[in-house]
Amino acid sequence: MNVHALAVLEFPRILDVVAGFATSDLGNARVRGLAPTTDVAWLDREHARVAAMRAASLGDQPWHPDPIPDLSGALTRLRVAGSSWTGAELLAAATLLRSSRRTQTSLRDAKRPAVVRAVLAPLIDALIDAPQLEARIEKTILDDGTVKDDASPALRRIRRELRGAQAELIRVLEREIERLEPRFRVSDMSVTMRNGRYVIPVRREGRGITGGIVHDTSSTGGTLFVEPPAAVEFGNRIRELESEELDEVERILLELTDEVRPRRDEIIAALDALVELDSLFARARFGDRFHCVPATLVPASAGFDIRNGRHPLLLAQGADVVPFDLAMDAHERTLLVSGPNTGGKTVLLKAVGLISALAQSGIPAPVGPETRIGVFDDVFADVGDEQSIEASLSTFSAHLKNLGEILRLSTDASLVLVDELGSGTDPVEGAALGWAILETLTARRTTTLASTHLGTLKELATQVSGVVNASLQFDAVALAPTYRLIKGIPGRSYGISIARRLRLPEDVVNRAEERLPQQERDVAALIEQLERRDETLGARETEVAAILDDARRRIADVAKREGLVRERERTAERESRQDARRYLLDARAEIERTLRDLKTRGAEQIEEAGREARQRAEQLAAKQGAELDRLEREETNVRRKGGGPSETAPRREGPVEVGDGVAVPTLGGKLGRVMELRGDDAVVAVGALKVTVPRKILHPTDLPLPGEGAVAFTGDLPEVHVPTEVDLRGMRPDEAEDAVLQALDSAIRADLRSLRIIHGKGTGALRDRVTEMLRKDTRVREFRLGAWNEGGTGVTVAEFA
Repeated sequence: MNVHALAVLEFPRILDVVAGFATSDLGNARVRGLAPTTDVAWLDREHARVAAMRAASLGDQPWHPDPIPDLSGALTRLRVAGSSWTGAELLAAATLLRSSRRTQTSLRDAKRPAVVRAVLAPLIDALIDAPQLEARIEKTILDDGTVKDDASPALRRIRRELRGAQAELIRVLEREIERLEPRFRVSDMSVTMRNGRYVIPVRREGRGITGGIVHDTSSTGGTLFVEPPAAVEFGNRIRELESEELDEVERILLELTDEVRPRRDEIIAALDALVELDSLFARARFGDRFHCVPATLVPASAGFDIRNGRHPLLLAQGADVVPFDLAMDAHERTLLVSGPNTGGKTVLLKAVGLISALAQSGIPAPVGPETRIGVFDDVFADVGDEQSIEASLSTFSAHLKNLGEILRLSTDASLVLVDELGSGTDPVEGAALGWAILETLTARRTTTLASTHLGTLKELATQVSGVVNASLQFDAVALAPTYRLIKGIPGRSYGISIARRLRLPEDVVNRAEERLPQQERDVAALIEQLERRDETLGARETEVAAILDDARRRIADVAKREGLVRERERTAERESRQDARRYLLDARAEIERTLRDLKTRGAEQIEEAGREARQRAEQLAAKQGAELDRLEREETNVRRKGGGPSETAPRREGPVEVGDGVAVPTLGGKLGRVMELRGDDAVVAVGALKVTVPRKILHPTDLPLPGEGAVAFTGDLPEVHVPTEVDLRGMRPDEAEDAVLQALDSAIRADLRSLRIIHGKGTGALRDRVTEMLRKDTRVREFRLGAWNEGGTGVTVAEFA
């Protein structure tokens, strides 16, 4: 990419910001080394990895990089056979192995999303897991990088002897100090070391008394540091032991290094993976910190669509950034931004350039959802004042130099950013040059964003296809920029308005206005009108958006209420089905009890028992009616809450006749149909229920009867078609028993008078089993063998009470 353009856009500064989120120096350097590329496959992979890292670092188990020591130089030196690492380098290797192991374990955790583990798998797999080598180093090296005493038996012995010799030597020297005369002693004198030898401080006058070797003198020369003759032998022994210690330490370090050497390539790969993970972590934290949303990368020829874009450097500085939306379709190649100074045009150009550079470097860009960013083969920027005294370049010459490079090198896949096009020279000539440059770049289909103050260039959009005007809104009342981008409308300079606001003499400002060409004034008025219209449309769009949001909320509320109502309906239906089933079962049991009572009381009491049975049935029906009424009230309440219409049954004058629809007051106004008239009473069918009520309380109605003849329940309803016979031939006795029971239940529910059971003649086993069953069933009034025309002894006919 164009290094000059990236420097002008301050891309290295934003890389420094991103690198600041890394946890290691190596990760920091890796981020600083990122650069825009056109390799779409690499970009897709990097952005996917950054997204996975964002998920890993923000999930239920947030991941944070472990320490990453810089072992690059030590690993390079490890290639040389016989070379050894220092204790500090080996300790750093243990840290690297521990970080690699812990990182691999954490990122492979099954609790993490599978997509995160899959995307980061190549880096996770590159990590090394060598706990034995890690433990071996930690067992040998102390935290300060020195070798532990118990690293080997020889080292333990040598250091024990060395400590003993040093202690003995110190005792000898302390005795020598005690023997010195006070006039030869130095105040606060004690045993010390000079040039690796233990010595005592003595005044110069006592040199001849103590004898020995002088190893050093004080800065004034008045004190000598002397090794007495009695200490020389001990000092020599200490030197020998120190030499042995050094040799043993070197041997141990070489031995440890030789254990690390075979895994050099694995450690290099693990170090690179850890650094890359730290780089991804820095980019992920940058994206989280500045609310960067993943963008879609598209070819440069497809245009771009930046939503909620923000200048990244301004964000990093903590400034109050006004976001912008900017879209260029595939047929729009040049965007010409105009407007007053301090309006934010330069910031806009740099923001677009930095957003593209960040996205093409694998770094999240500060944009919003549904953003599309073009992949450009290069970026060219002519932004700012680049005059140079050394190069004898004026501001205008520097601009021309940059523009010449742009015209030579840019392609249809390049991004060109030009600030203050045509400035620095005569406005007429500057406008002519700017017109020709933009026309050339537009014809080349280069994506170009340019800013200008020249009114002539604003007309370019009306004459050259592919050029679009834009402006940054300016508050004409407060005479302050709002930084809101308006596409399709050129900007005004507001120079005269600002002059009037800054209290230039009014006559001067008036003459300046009179000097403006009429065409310029007309264009300014037209632009002002367009700005007002755009502001009005923007306000209406905001209002419509608010209305739509309110409508969506209301729809959601209605859907929620509808769900609640449906749940209540299901609950009511379930309860009604359960109640109906319970009622029918209770009614059947009551009828069976009544039948048993009839058989025991005799024929003379049949009428009285029948009357009691009817009363009991009516009582059960009334109870069921009360339950139905309760359900009806609940349904009515639901309809009332839902705003649904309610109906009352209109009365029809006249006597009640068989077949009339009537409202039954004793059942809460339920609608039913008159089935039979019995004197002053009437038998009314309400759904599947038949009740006897006084005729005088019934109210005829013309309303259609809901669900006439049907009731919603699960279980023992009369079947649509019930067979009047059951064939048991070929069945085993246990199978025949089940079939007979089912046939009896169906016949009872269907109110059949009899059931024909075909068991065949055979050995008579099935006939005996059927006879036994019928004899025990209280619902069977009597049973007999079939007549000659009914199947004879191969058939049993059961008649019900």
